Amino acid sequence: MSENNSRRGFLATSAAALAGLTLAPGIRLVEIATAKPDNEPVTAKVRWGMLIDTTRCQSGCTECVAACGKENGLSEVKKPRTDAQWIRKIDLKELKTGRALSLPMMCQHCANPPCVDVCPTGASFKRADGIVLVDRHICIGCRYCMMACPYKARSFVHEPHTDQNPEVPRGQGCVEGCTLCVHRVDRGGTPACVEACAAAGHNAMLFGDLNDPESAIAKRVREVKTTQVRADLKLDLGVRYEGI
Repeated sequence: MSENNSRRGFLATSAAALAGLTLAPGIRLVEIATAKPDNEPVTAKVRWGMLIDTTRCQSGCTECVAACGKENGLSEVKKPRTDAQWIRKIDLKELKTGRALSLPMMCQHCANPPCVDVCPTGASFKRADGIVLVDRHICIGCRYCMMACPYKARSFVHEPHTDQNPEVPRGQGCVEGCTLCVHRVDRGGTPACVEACAAAGHNAMLFGDLNDPESAIAKRVREVKTTQVRADLKLDLGVRYEGI
């Protein structure tokens, strides 16, 4: 075999190996190469966010939780005490009026995320578009981020997992949390919870670009009063709530 042919074979093999390399939960080089054109990288011009209308969110409805579990491979663990939930339902009651409401709680995708601040390895990081992720390859399982999160939005993987969604790798000994279904977003889709809520007819979850004044979510945030949970912490959340 000639030197040129050997070099071409090496480069082809190397490219194939790199294409399958996982950089972070839901992010692989092959997807970066195919999900977006070269002239459309992840950019700070976009700020992905979610608006949840608690007046539409039904108590007892767990469609968003089930969809998240199915999409991200969270439902296989048989012991409820160790099974992760990247999104959970919370029922609240106002003491003075007795008004009850229900809302989903997940990673709030802070612009100033405490989990990133305390991570000793850089495994917790925020993308330019505002999505907060965990790189399981450099996560050492110290769980500092879990202690730092005011929203209890992260969980530790205690057990090995099989039959995973290859786009959402999970690993024993790592911390994980809501990714806003980044693998779907990077293909132009929406998070699984938002899709399931709409399919159930509730339409309580609105996803989009908070930085785009013409987007449905930005218009809605301008039109109605919205709340950031623990706004006093000044974390600038990507998830907003209406009706609380």
